[in-house]
Amino acid sequence: MKKLSLLILFIATSFVASSQEVAQKTVNAILTVDNYKEVVIGKEVQLVDVRTPDEYHAGKIDDAINIDYFDQENFAKAFEKLDKNKPLYVYCRSGHRSHESAVLLEKMGFKEIYDLEGGYIAWSEKN
Repeated sequence: MKKLSLLILFIATSFVASSQEVAQKTVNAILTVDNYKEVVIGKEVQLVDVRTPDEYHAGKIDDAINIDYFDQENFAKAFEKLDKNKPLYVYCRSGHRSHESAVLLEKMGFKEIYDLEGGYIAWSEKN
């Protein structure tokens, strides 16, 4: 039983380390609301809200464009219009879709991807 517990612990630890490595490789940084605000507000940046159009129209960060993560047919086409060599700032409702988007965007060749910690929920609570 002790060996089985150790094996499970080892597998779980390996999985967590692997997941963190993927997240760190995909996203250059997960920024807090304050840090995100500092780098996007009033600046000319590529700021993308990957929520649905309904979520976007209910409230968004100023100057963000909307590219719906769930509309995969248009997702890649819309991002192809952006500059892959410039920093890209993404956010969603809570952070999950923006992270999934970052994985896809890295595969598309984007070099610098920054995500908003806690998504628009955290943004709304702080602002």
